[in-house]
Amino acid sequence: MYILKRKEMNARRGEFITPHGTIQLPGFMNVATCGAIKGGVSAIDLKNIKCQVQLCNTYHLHLRPGDEIVKSQGGIRKFTSWEGPVLTDSGGFQVFSLSKLRKISEEGVEFFSHIDGHKIFMGPEESMKIQSNLGSTIAMAFDECIANPAEYNYTKNSCDRTVRWLKRCKDTIDHLNTLETTLNPKQMLFGINQGSTYKDIRIEHMKKIREINVQGFAIGGLAVGETAKEMYDTIEAVEPYMPTDKPRYLMGVGTPINILEGVARGVDLFDCVMPSRNARHGKIFTWQGSLNILNAKFEKDNSPLDENCNCPTCQYHSRAYIRHLLKSKEILGMRLCVIHNLYFYNTLMGKIRRSLDNGNFEIFYNQYKSIL
Repeated sequence: MYILKRKEMNARRGEFITPHGTIQLPGFMNVATCGAIKGGVSAIDLKNIKCQVQLCNTYHLHLRPGDEIVKSQGGIRKFTSWEGPVLTDSGGFQVFSLSKLRKISEEGVEFFSHIDGHKIFMGPEESMKIQSNLGSTIAMAFDECIANPAEYNYTKNSCDRTVRWLKRCKDTIDHLNTLETTLNPKQMLFGINQGSTYKDIRIEHMKKIREINVQGFAIGGLAVGETAKEMYDTIEAVEPYMPTDKPRYLMGVGTPINILEGVARGVDLFDCVMPSRNARHGKIFTWQGSLNILNAKFEKDNSPLDENCNCPTCQYHSRAYIRHLLKSKEILGMRLCVIHNLYFYNTLMGKIRRSLDNGNFEIFYNQYKSIL
């Protein structure tokens, strides 16, 4: 259940009550694709860096170790020792981005594993069954993530099929939630809005999927090559047609400024591999802007990554030491940087929430939009 507490500009301060805990919104989901944050960060670490939601991936966990194995271990939350909510991506994005050879039909998609090349078929029913086996809090509907740019008629036909797929996802998850063997009989489902950057298709698609009784809606297919302005314009076009009593999730976004701009346009939830991926290569987010810790000027710098940060990394380690670790290819360097960047993202969301609670989000927005 979604509860809207305050609104300023189009930004929404809310809470989303799930079977595995209440998510304070706006919020950022920390991406643990295969059940772990890349860079040696565990679910236990996530508790210490203000993480609310762990995001795991259906496609990858289906291939390794196998969703049946995860189910036998008590589900993804018990398997990873994460006690809070978990959202599982449907696998649709990976099917279309990792598999060069694929065949799309009304039933689903036939493709080949990027690991060993074996043939796999996944459609709405298969995706829902895998996510049910994982026992996640929120399951994402199976959809086609359309490339940008995309041809207009193809985009329209794909979106029509995605509506039909969402209905099948809904029917399947409703059935699975009645079975005695289901790990999480209260598993929630989010639908996904697609339509490339065509505003008319986006709006029409949103009108159709909002008629299906799911617990939340996502905007998908962005941050895949379009400009930031095109992304913001698309959000602005779709937002008025999204239900006000359900959470809105912008998939795969993004940079700190993308998140701030998304919140200002009415988005509640975000996820992105960027903070952890950038961290592993020495790009650090701070309240004064980003920095490349590998630069020579940090070789003898005894200050923390960010003097305004209270993360475990900044409390105990210097820029000089972290730079040394990365230069020496020590995995500890990656781990410390990932912890810092995720702490920064989660702290950013906390500050946004507090600004909304205090009625000064617009001041916060204007203060940080040129820094982040």
